[in-house]
Amino acid sequence: MATTASTPAPTATAPVPRKARKAQALPGERSLAASPSTWFVWAGMAVFLVFLAGIIVAVVVDSFGRQWFTGWLPAEWASSWYSGAWSRFSLGEVIGVTVGVAFAVVAISVLVGVPASYLLARRNFPGKKAVTALFLLPILMPPITYGIPLATVMYAFGLGRTLVAVVLVNLVPSIPFVILTMTPFIEQINPSIESAARMCGASIRQVFTRVLAPLLIPGILAAGILVLVRTVGMFELTFLVSGPGSDTLVVSIYRAMTSAGGGEARQLISAMSVMYTATMLIILAVALRFVNPTQLVARVKENRED
Repeated sequence: MATTASTPAPTATAPVPRKARKAQALPGERSLAASPSTWFVWAGMAVFLVFLAGIIVAVVVDSFGRQWFTGWLPAEWASSWYSGAWSRFSLGEVIGVTVGVAFAVVAISVLVGVPASYLLARRNFPGKKAVTALFLLPILMPPITYGIPLATVMYAFGLGRTLVAVVLVNLVPSIPFVILTMTPFIEQINPSIESAARMCGASIRQVFTRVLAPLLIPGILAAGILVLVRTVGMFELTFLVSGPGSDTLVVSIYRAMTSAGGGEARQLISAMSVMYTATMLIILAVALRFVNPTQLVARVKENRED
């Protein structure tokens, strides 16, 4: 007689509470429920972005509007405000001065700041911490606090309202900025690379130009980008020593707003503001075309591992 195997009856399992299910979630899973503080942060960021976008859109629309009194949008549209602002305030010359001053400041800051940062990274000397703290002052202090004494010195030497004065005053915060940016970057490079080059007969200049320079290019470009943006947007220092023929774009916008008690048409000022914003975006786009912040961080990590 054949015997049949008995199968065990299924046992009923008790339902798992919701809190227990959350505790049993896999480590890689994310909970869809966010804390109130997270929602508060995201809400604050959204409000900020909405206000920022609203301001930018309002200025752009105002720069194209001829009549705007009765509704949300102008009754008439025209692009003549841009040509009017270009000829009225000589914006071609102003933009040329802005770009020239910015690149001059970047070039001098890199030429002075990179060797100085190398000395701070590789040499120990008495008062090194005090020198580093001294470099922090122009960056931490408001520019107006040391801008007025600088402007007094410039005018005393007859350099006021000249391009030389504009470049010199912008170098005061820019050179320390390059030094403080490049010093940690140089410290990540293994000194044995320099020692090996010197053992092979390379001079100090050859070590710096042929060995260190290729390794420092990402850091130099990153520091140059930050100095470039900072110089183009610098108002206080440039305003104190600039004048006709040496005003940058941001100073020209301020002078247009305050000239003759604000008698200039509002649309002209809006058109200048749009040009200024477009100039900044173009500079950033061109700069980021050659420098990738992600690659910079990866390069620093590789140097640290070496």
